[in-house]
Amino acid sequence: MYALRNEIKDLGFEGLQIAKLVKEELLDILAISLEKDSVFPEHTSPREAHLIVLEGAIEFRINGKNYEIGLLQQFDFPPGVKHSVYALQNAKFLIIR
Repeated sequence: MYALRNEIKDLGFEGLQIAKLVKEELLDILAISLEKDSVFPEHTSPREAHLIVLEGAIEFRINGKNYEIGLLQQFDFPPGVKHSVYALQNAKFLIIR
């Protein structure tokens, strides 16, 4: 019933790492780590998504614009729009969709 989990803490900084924390019909929560200078390649989200940076800094690229997102900042984006992420530093972030 209750469980302490360490997926986010245990994600290393080796390129791109993804841990699926929650996978339900109407909710996904992903923990992502990105090693400095690594890229999460261009893709789309099936639903509206919310990104929260837990560690480091990233550059979020969407619609021809770049957004620098740092520690404890949140960025929201719509479904179906191509985007990618570049790690300015070793970074960990959550995607809630």
